[in-house]
Amino acid sequence: MSDLTFKFDLKQIKAEIQKAIIECSQRGLLHSTKWLAEMNMALKDVEIDPVDSIGQHSPYNIGEDDVDLYVLAKTYFDLKELDRCAFYTEKCTSPRIKFLHLYSRYLSGERKKLHDMTDTTLPPDPTQNTSLRELSAELRIEYKAGKLDAYCLYLYGVVLKRLELVREAQNVLVESIEKEPLHWGAWLELAALVSDKGKAPLATLPNHWMKHFFLAHTYLEQQLNDAALEVYYLLQQNGFEKSSYITAQTAIASHNRREVDSAIATFRSLHKEDPYRLDNLDVYSNLLYVKELRVELSQLAHHVCEVDKYRVETCCVIGNYYSLRSEHQKAVLYFQRALKLNPQYLSAWTLMGHEFMEMKNTNAAIQSYRQAIEVNRRDYRAWYGLGQTYEILKMPFYCLHYYKQAQQLRPNDSRMLIALGETYEKLDKCQEALKCYFKARSVGDIEGIALLKMAKLYDKLQESENASAAYIEYVTDNESNQAGDKSEVSQAYKYLANYYIKRNQHDEAYKYAHKCLDFEETREEGKALLKTVAQTRSQADREIISNISMSC
Repeated sequence: MSDLTFKFDLKQIKAEIQKAIIECSQRGLLHSTKWLAEMNMALKDVEIDPVDSIGQHSPYNIGEDDVDLYVLAKTYFDLKELDRCAFYTEKCTSPRIKFLHLYSRYLSGERKKLHDMTDTTLPPDPTQNTSLRELSAELRIEYKAGKLDAYCLYLYGVVLKRLELVREAQNVLVESIEKEPLHWGAWLELAALVSDKGKAPLATLPNHWMKHFFLAHTYLEQQLNDAALEVYYLLQQNGFEKSSYITAQTAIASHNRREVDSAIATFRSLHKEDPYRLDNLDVYSNLLYVKELRVELSQLAHHVCEVDKYRVETCCVIGNYYSLRSEHQKAVLYFQRALKLNPQYLSAWTLMGHEFMEMKNTNAAIQSYRQAIEVNRRDYRAWYGLGQTYEILKMPFYCLHYYKQAQQLRPNDSRMLIALGETYEKLDKCQEALKCYFKARSVGDIEGIALLKMAKLYDKLQESENASAAYIEYVTDNESNQAGDKSEVSQAYKYLANYYIKRNQHDEAYKYAHKCLDFEETREEGKALLKTVAQTRSQADREIISNISMSC
C-alpha cells in the first residue's frame, strides 16, 4: 500500500505538470498530454511563478539544432502521415525528432495491421508482426548502448510488451519512469503488467507524487476497490478535488462494488459538468443497461454519436443500447466496429461474448471471451462468461476451471461462489459446494440464493436438521426484505411444515402449513398439511388422555 499520509506541494506539482505537458505534446503523446492538461486544469486555482508558467514556453522552443525539420515532422505526425514523418526524420539523432521517427514507425505498423484485419474476432498475433520485431531489434541495440531517453525507453517497453516479453518490458518501463516520472502513459503500460494482486514493483519506482495515481489505478484494475478509493479520496483532499479523472475513477470503483445507484449518480454529475467528455462513458452505459434505464441510455447513445461516432466508447454505448432492445445482431456489429478501431479494447470483447451467448452462438462467445482474457487476464467477466458457456455445453470440469479463475479475481463476489458451488454439486463434490455456499452467505449474498442452495443440498444429503435450519433462515430473510422467489419461498414453507409434522411439533408445523396458504402454488397442499396437523394433534391428545387414564 502507498503512504497514505502524503502532503503535496501543489505549486511545484503544477510547475512540473506544465513542463511535462510541453514535453509530451512535442512528442505527439496525445493521451498523456490530455491527462496532464486535465490535471493542470484541476489545479487552476494554484498560482505559480510566471517563470514556471506554461505560457513562457514556446512549443517550438525545443533546444535542438534542426527546428525546421522538427516543425515539418510534427506537422506530418499530427496529420497522421506517419510514414512520411518517419522518412524525413530517419537520420536525426536529437531526442524529440528521434522519438517522432521511432513512434511514427510503431504507429504506422499498428495502423497497417488494423487495416489488414478482415475478421475482428481473430486479431493478428503481435509476435508475428515483422515491423514490430524489426523496431524491437533496433531499439535493443540503442538500449544496450545507453542511447535511449525516457520517452524512447517508454516506446521500447511498449514494443516489448506487445511482443509478450513481460519481464523485460516491466524493467524498461520502470527505467523510463525513473527518468521521467510525469509521463502518465508509461505508468499505465506498467500497471497493465502488474499481475499479482496487491503487488507492484514499488521498491524500484521513484518516490514521486505520480506514484499515488499509479497505485490507485493498479488497485482498481485488480478489483481492490476499497484500497483504490482510499487513495483517490486522499488525492482529492490534497488538492485534486476538481479532477474529472479522479471523479470518474471513483465512479468505476463504485461500479465494481456493485453500488450501481451511487456510480450512476457520479457519472450523471460528471456528464453534466463536462457533456462532451467521452472517456469512461462505456462504463456509464453498462450501468444504465443493468438498471434497464432505456430512455437515458437512448439519449446517451444519440449524444455520443453526435459528439464522435468513431470513438470506441461511442460504439460500446450504442452496442449496449441495441442489446437492451434485444437487437443482439446490431449490438455485435457495433462491438465489432469498436474492435476495428482498437483490437485491445477489453469491454467490446467481453460484451460481444455476452451478445453471442444471447444468440446461443457458444463457439463465437468462447472465442470472444478468450480474446478478452488475452487482452487482460484480470477481466473476471470473461472468465465467468467462459464458465457459463461451458455450463450450457454441459462440460462441468471446464466450468470449474473458469469459475475458479473468476472467483480468485473477485473473492468477495457471491455470484462467483454460487456458480462454483453449483459446479461442485454437478460433480458430486457436496462438501466443496457447501463451503462455497457458506462463503457466499458470509460475504453478502447479492442474489439471496446461497441459503436456498445450501438447504436443498442438505436435503439431498438427508441432513434434515441442517436443511430445516437453512430453510428457516431463508424464509426469515425473505420476510424481512421480500427478495426471494415466491415459488421457492412457498416450497421452503412446505418443507418446514412436513419437517415439523414428522417431529410432532404441532405448533411449528401449523405455523408453516398456514404460510403455504399465502401462495397459489402450495395453497392446496397447505390445506392438506393443516388437516394432517389437526389429525396428528388430536391423535396425540387422545394418546395423552389414554395414558393418563391407564395410569390412574
